[in-house]
Amino acid sequence: MTKILLTTTSFQDTPGGHHKLLADTGWDVIHARGPLNEADTLALVGDIDGYICGDDAITRQVLEKARPNLKVLSKYGIGVDKIDVKACTEFGIPLLFTPGVNHTTVAEHTFLLLLALEKNFLFHTDSTRAGGWKRKTGHELLEKTIGIIGLGRIGKEVALRARAFGMNTIGYDVYWDEKFATANHVKRASSLDEVYAAADYISLHTNLTPETRDMISATSFPKMKKGVLILNCARGEIVHTADIVEALKSGQVGGYGTDVLDHEPPAADHPLLKLPNCIVTPHVGSRTYESVVRQATAAVKNLVLAMHGEKPLAQINPEVAVKKVV
Repeated sequence: MTKILLTTTSFQDTPGGHHKLLADTGWDVIHARGPLNEADTLALVGDIDGYICGDDAITRQVLEKARPNLKVLSKYGIGVDKIDVKACTEFGIPLLFTPGVNHTTVAEHTFLLLLALEKNFLFHTDSTRAGGWKRKTGHELLEKTIGIIGLGRIGKEVALRARAFGMNTIGYDVYWDEKFATANHVKRASSLDEVYAAADYISLHTNLTPETRDMISATSFPKMKKGVLILNCARGEIVHTADIVEALKSGQVGGYGTDVLDHEPPAADHPLLKLPNCIVTPHVGSRTYESVVRQATAAVKNLVLAMHGEKPLAQINPEVAVKKVV
C-alpha cells in the first residue's frame, strides 16, 4: 500500500475537510508530531512514498535515505528553508508548496504583536489576573511609520491594515509592485538603511536566505530609531538572537514581537523568553481554522495530483517532471 508520512501538527489537530480528502485516497497515513529534527526524520523516511511536511529538517542525508521510495514531497506552507531544495531537484523529487493560503492570518498576527507591545497588553493582563490594577501609558499607531521588509503577499496585507490604522508605510523589496504601492500609499525605500532610518516599527516578511540571515543585528540597530519596535512573523534566523537581546536590554530596541525563533521549540533558558519588552508566540501566525484548512487542503491536493502524474497547484522545482506513481 502507498505510504504517506504526515508530520505537521496543525494539519492533524485542526478539524476540517482536509482529513477526509486525505483519507479518501485509501493510502496508509503515518502520523508523527513535527517539526522533526534530522535524526527523527531519518528514522521515518525509509519506505514512504509521499510526505506532507511542516518545518522538519529535510536534509540531503534524509533525501538520500528516502529515495527511491519517496516520490513526492508536499510542503504544508510556503517556507522551504528547512528543505534541501537542491537535493530534491537533483534526485528528481517534486517539491510542492502552498502559496497564497496564509497571508491574511499572518498579517493579523503581526498586528496582534504590535498592539500588544504598544498597549502594554501583557503587563496589564498580568496585573488584573493577579488581582491588581497597575497601569502603563501606551502609544497610538496613528501617524506612526511602519517599515515593511518584504512586500509579497503577507507584506501587502500588513500594508493594507497599516493604512486602516492611519499609519505611514515605507517598504523595501527587490521585486516591487508599483501598482499596489501607488494605490495603497506605500513609499518605496531604495535601501534597507532607508527603512531603518524612517520606521517606528519594522515588520519582517522576507524569506530566510544566506543574504537575510542575521540581517537584523548589532550592525543594523544603530541605523534605526532609538526605541524602534521590531516584528518578526517570518523566520527567527533573520534576527541575530544575542544581538537583539542586548539591544532590548539597552533600550536601543524598544520591543520585539516575534512568532518565530532561531530554535523551535526553544530551550527553557532561551534568552528571549523572559525579557519584559519581548513577546514570543509559538509559531502560530498562520494557525487559524481558516488558514489551516486552506493550507492542508492545498497540500493534500498537491500530493494527490502529483502522485497521479498530474500538474500540482504549485511546485518549487518545476523542472522536475511529475510522474504517475499510483
